[in-house]
Amino acid sequence: MTGDTADQGSNPSGGVPAADSVALDAELLARIAQRDEQAFREVIADHSQMLHRIAYRMIGQPQEAEDIVQEVMLRLWDHAPRLSQKVNGAIRLGAWLKRVAVNLAIDRLRVAKRASGEEVPEQEDAAPLADREMEEREESNAARSLVTELPEKQRAAIVLTYYEELPNSQAAEAMDMNIKAFESLLYRARGALRNAYREREGGTAQ
Repeated sequence: MTGDTADQGSNPSGGVPAADSVALDAELLARIAQRDEQAFREVIADHSQMLHRIAYRMIGQPQEAEDIVQEVMLRLWDHAPRLSQKVNGAIRLGAWLKRVAVNLAIDRLRVAKRASGEEVPEQEDAAPLADREMEEREESNAARSLVTELPEKQRAAIVLTYYEELPNSQAAEAMDMNIKAFESLLYRARGALRNAYREREGGTAQ
């Protein structure tokens, strides 16, 4: 996991240098603003799986996650002309898309909580598994269950840093926070997870 790591220079992904990536993103955004459907399809192909992972890990339901991905892409299409003028050729599309997905997931979680007072349920896999695989899955489900008990923003911080393995600086950008505020949020989220884990382990041992 790389949530504690610093941003890795000008080329954190090990692929296209950051400056070139920003330029490519700006070009894609400008094309989408001109209603270039091929550019829009490129963004969907490049980012949909990542957005679905983030949404699913926050919401816990694949259909809800798919709806969020579609809403993110619709917002990109709708806002591209204004956004392209606003950023003046400098944008990280991935960060913008993550931010929209996180905000939509947080909104849905809050609506669900107000409506029912219950957490979004986890989807269970009914496929038969070997004992070891079952144990691993139970541990994974337990970890996800603890994450879903966190407040929405803390949940987003954990998902972005631990599951998506984003450096803190990129996770902060995705949540539209400065780095110090994000690291404070992440610190509180880790503490809450540790406490929840200890409580669960204590309850299990009794």
